[in-house]
Amino acid sequence: MRGRRAALGLIAATAWPARAASAAPLRVVIPAVHPSSQEHAGYFVQLLRLALEKTVVGDGPFDIRFFSEEMSSPRQMTELKNRGAINVMWDGTNRQREAELLPVRISLLRQLNDYRVFLIRQEDQPRFAAVRSLDDLRKLTAGAGVNWPSTEVLRANELPVIASINFESLFPMLQAKRFDDLPRGVYEAWYEQREHSAQGLVIEQTIFLHYQVPFYFFVSRSNPALAERIERGLRLAQDDGSFDRLFHSIPSFKRSLDEIDTGRRRVFELKLP
Repeated sequence: MRGRRAALGLIAATAWPARAASAAPLRVVIPAVHPSSQEHAGYFVQLLRLALEKTVVGDGPFDIRFFSEEMSSPRQMTELKNRGAINVMWDGTNRQREAELLPVRISLLRQLNDYRVFLIRQEDQPRFAAVRSLDDLRKLTAGAGVNWPSTEVLRANELPVIASINFESLFPMLQAKRFDDLPRGVYEAWYEQREHSAQGLVIEQTIFLHYQVPFYFFVSRSNPALAERIERGLRLAQDDGSFDRLFHSIPSFKRSLDEIDTGRRRVFELKLP
């Protein structure tokens, strides 16, 4: 573990205010971004950097690095909880994360994480177009990550789920008919579909799942100073409009907002656990 930590790769330039030039930079270590989520995950890195830049004058310089290896979501939580290999992560909130980690309570995705579309096999579109109720949807099985907040929501609404600890395995599992659909945040789906189009996967055209799961930065409960700095920086970015400018610069976010605004899809409201 010590050797791997030493292999962290630098991803962001350090910001140095004149009056804090001699201060040691705050080291912020974040999970590696998987290539299949590069388009939207890069936004969270940019937003974290923006928040820290807004607080350089008062808090000093910083240094953002990726951890050298990819981590599953459960491992990210464990490392963060124990002040291990990383000290910031981002994800939808749920009871376990709220209990074990310290959330920065500013929603990073606004309404985009509240709308889910399905990745499906292309030949199955007629089956989904025929869905008119949650009872109809309960005849189909979803795939999901083992500890995703959405997995808990699906099960709370009596929707069958097959869970996997490995994110990338979900796509071949869908192709192999281990389950019928893979619910994804509307902002995630376009890029993932392009990446897996050769497997015959498409975005289902008629349904939105809707439930509110805020998407936060999380830090260790033993590191409230870092949470406070990130929150303060995000609020400064909200006040000066730079948060909005970054949010609206992401192509997949704009396409997702347009898809929500069209009102063409049937919306199924799910209750939260």
